[in-house]
Amino acid sequence: MGNKKTISIITPCFNEEDNIQEIYDRIKQVMEGFDYNYEHIVIDNASTDRTVELLRRLAAQDKRVKVIINTRNFGHIRSPYYALLQASGDAVIGIASDLQDPPEKIPEFIHKWEEGYKVVIGVKTHSQESGLFYFLRSLYYRVLRNLSDVHLIDNFTGFGLYDQRVVEILRSFNDPYPYFRGLIADIGYDIAEIEFTQPLRKRGISKNNFYTLYDLAMLGIVSYTKIPLRLATMLGFLSAAVSFLVGLVYLVYKLIDWQNFSLGLAPVVIGLFFLGSVQLLFLGIVGEYIGSIYTLAVRRPLVIEKERINF
Repeated sequence: MGNKKTISIITPCFNEEDNIQEIYDRIKQVMEGFDYNYEHIVIDNASTDRTVELLRRLAAQDKRVKVIINTRNFGHIRSPYYALLQASGDAVIGIASDLQDPPEKIPEFIHKWEEGYKVVIGVKTHSQESGLFYFLRSLYYRVLRNLSDVHLIDNFTGFGLYDQRVVEILRSFNDPYPYFRGLIADIGYDIAEIEFTQPLRKRGISKNNFYTLYDLAMLGIVSYTKIPLRLATMLGFLSAAVSFLVGLVYLVYKLIDWQNFSLGLAPVVIGLFFLGSVQLLFLGIVGEYIGSIYTLAVRRPLVIEKERINF
């Protein structure tokens, strides 16, 4: 082993039997071009296909492949973050197993790290996914960046390189449900950005759905801005003021033209439904913040391991 530095590469997966061999091969090919030791840590979120079987085979063939198998599916937020915290390399690279994070960008990450950057991230400038989906995702990033207390990075999904010093800081946070993209920006190190075009998923299906995307979006909002709560307060004052003025106008109008002016039910019904919907909306927002507090208070472990291989 000598005094060579070590690069840890983290690959989270769930039901990726069609991609796991290729991601391993491409990472191995890239890393053989560097004079570094490396370990490839794959964390499996209790796959129900042949993924674990293939991982066992790879681990038996190559001792640099280290496998963590979870007892159940702990989700797309907790499992990758847990794997990152287990890495012992001088630098840690996070890369998805669906081949939408190109391993061929790893040399650029390492070169920037060698220049002294503690954080080097991949930023999507284009994507071959649905144009509407990419637009909506980019719009969310821009809105969150403008609302946030820290400078969040648009189109950053976690694909990148992190110095072990950064990983040590992340360990000290002890966050049971972390918004990783926000934590990286919050730490404050200078960040090198490497642009890339995200390819389409060639094999398998995406594990993201409306709920997981909504969960991640709300996690970013409740973790890095209080503006929705303050907006609820301000809209409450504004709504009260408007209601008072409208009521005053109706009162004056009725006093002036008592016999002919009829209030009718339509304005009352519309007003009740409007105020009721606003109240439900902001109750939901308050509920998201309370849910986040509850998660922090309970502090369940990120994942429960079922098995480790080659550690």
